[in-house]
Amino acid sequence: MKTRRCAIYTRKSSEEGLDQAFNSLDAQREACEAFIKSQAHEGWTLVKATYDDGGFSGGSMERPAVQRLLADVQQGLVNVIVVYKVDRLTRSLADFAKIVETLDGHGASFVSVTQQFNTTSSMGRLTLNVLLSFAQFEREVAGERIRDKIALSKRKGMWMGGNPPLGYDVKDRLLVINDAEAETVGLIFRRYLELGCVHELAADLTQCGVVSKRWVSSRGNTRGGYPYSRGALYYLLHNVIYVGRISHRGASYPGQHVPIVEQALWDEVQAGLAGNRTGAIRRPTAPGPALLAGLLYDEQGHRMSPSHTRKKGRQYRYYVSQAILQGRSTPAGTIGRISAMAIEGLVEQQLQEWLPREQQARWRGLPQKARRDELNRLVERAVVRANSIDMHLTATGLASRSAAGFESPEDGVVRFETAIVRRHRARVVLTRDELERRQPDRTMLKAIAQAHHLRRRLETDHAVSLQDLANDAGCTRPYLSVLLRLAYLSPSITQAILEGRQPPHMTLGDLLKHPIPLSWAAQHEAFGF
Repeated sequence: MKTRRCAIYTRKSSEEGLDQAFNSLDAQREACEAFIKSQAHEGWTLVKATYDDGGFSGGSMERPAVQRLLADVQQGLVNVIVVYKVDRLTRSLADFAKIVETLDGHGASFVSVTQQFNTTSSMGRLTLNVLLSFAQFEREVAGERIRDKIALSKRKGMWMGGNPPLGYDVKDRLLVINDAEAETVGLIFRRYLELGCVHELAADLTQCGVVSKRWVSSRGNTRGGYPYSRGALYYLLHNVIYVGRISHRGASYPGQHVPIVEQALWDEVQAGLAGNRTGAIRRPTAPGPALLAGLLYDEQGHRMSPSHTRKKGRQYRYYVSQAILQGRSTPAGTIGRISAMAIEGLVEQQLQEWLPREQQARWRGLPQKARRDELNRLVERAVVRANSIDMHLTATGLASRSAAGFESPEDGVVRFETAIVRRHRARVVLTRDELERRQPDRTMLKAIAQAHHLRRRLETDHAVSLQDLANDAGCTRPYLSVLLRLAYLSPSITQAILEGRQPPHMTLGDLLKHPIPLSWAAQHEAFGF
């Protein structure tokens, strides 16, 4: 009898009650263990590893236990996932489809103890989709209720959680002044008036050893304690919480906490910040199309300047690191050259997600110069890395993000993951959605088709030589011999290239540069399939 290795997955959305001797996770596990024992005659055995996510929502896949579980499925360590109810595994239809795809690809399945389904049949998947539709609807309705409650509570001046601001501690869900930190807040406001520049203020605070608030999260993780960046200082100096108010979606209301900064000092600081604002007049001579001129940097700190080239009458725009343009001794970052259209579109897309719908529609209708001015108002700098882009936001950008309901990081830096791939000499940015809808690479398709044509001619016409084929094609014999290797790619790799599903980093140059193993399994490993 074939052994089926079974893993039990349990989840609870909140941490409430998890400290009890017998909690919800234990109850789920006990029911699942009993079910596995009842299937012992089918060869079901329970694995020793535990997969418990206490305090994690089912609306996201960012859960440590579920990630470990799927990784074990991919390694063949788990054949069956057993859950108490389907919504314990996920409450999202999109995530469910990805999970089922992973299970099908590795010959695994999952079972709900209280809802008998078979994911290998179309009817079973239909039933599951209907059930998960209601689970997702329930989660979205609950989210709407929570957002409405937060909005009403903030209008009453209540603190509704989040990262505690410097100068306050949270006790019984209320903001209470921390005397030592309150003195630091007052120092920051006064030093800004003395220096008159946030850049100099950041350097001064770093020299004095002033760091952001240190606090411990509900999960016991220590946060904060970092030197203040300019974006974080802008956010602090604009934070109305220090004058006894609570902000929500661009408006502020009288708070139930005691203010730290006097109104006169606050007004003076705001006037100084408004007078020194340079976002709207920065780089007036920058060329029109370069939306990120002066904002984009590589990970080594080199500014990436707009550049372009022309080929067959068509202009191609790039951003190129100054380390490359000026031949500096310090090397450029991992991404030294990148497509302007791709990076500009991605940054604009991220920013528009934080704007209300009416402002999103207005953004799309703005002329190029107005959009660049708006970018300068929201973003201090954007740093391009190998697999992510770090956006350092201004105080206005942080406030806009908070108003849209997103959590604002204390250091003022928002990181979002990307897939950055090489095309010809430059690199372009692809989001996950763009990766899914990529079109086949015509250059690779043409080369593979030519390789198969050469192979057929050599196999059918024994009188023709490789040199004859090179003469007919107008190329050299060594190049043709390298090109011929593509005809020996495995059928699955060839099919993936035909459908545009090859790994993002894979190019024709990579295929021609490296030897192609004869073993199809070795080919998959060598090219990242």
